[in-house]
Amino acid sequence: MKSESVSGHDVAQSVRYRTGRDLGDCVRMLAEVHEGDGYPMNWPVRPDAWLTPPSMVAAWVVELDGRIAGHIGLSRSDAQDAAPGLWSARAGVGVDETAVISRLFVAPSARGKRLGALLMAQAVAEARGRGLHPVLDVVAAGTSAAALYERLGWQLLATVEQQWGPDQRVSVRCYAAAT
Repeated sequence: MKSESVSGHDVAQSVRYRTGRDLGDCVRMLAEVHEGDGYPMNWPVRPDAWLTPPSMVAAWVVELDGRIAGHIGLSRSDAQDAAPGLWSARAGVGVDETAVISRLFVAPSARGKRLGALLMAQAVAEARGRGLHPVLDVVAAGTSAAALYERLGWQLLATVEQQWGPDQRVSVRCYAAAT
């Protein structure tokens, strides 16, 4: 467990693998994030299933003083992800050599404590440990998320348009971790 001083207070932080028992807390926290920030853009019919897509290879939660305060996942590339193809073309490697960071969110009450950066570091380390290059897609309107990625040194690959449904076109910023 890591301990860090935040705003003059000692705050116990730890990142651990997410378990099935964590899903209820994660769904409740995701609902708070959706209400306040609009993430995810489209509320999923089954948020628990959205947090556990078939392509996911690992997921973590961060605890703050013993309570779940954030979540992140690492997945294999899937047809809806634009960043893996962009990175692969740029690096001259196959898409199977990438790992997609996704489902990152931090409880509104726990922000400003570098928990997002802590979760990102965990997912990046796991991807690199598997010999994969981490990439991600983020809705272009997600300016605070993009600011975090850029602060962490991620490279913007491109902004692309994606069709998310018959009546929904979305601009997505595609990033790759620094080499």
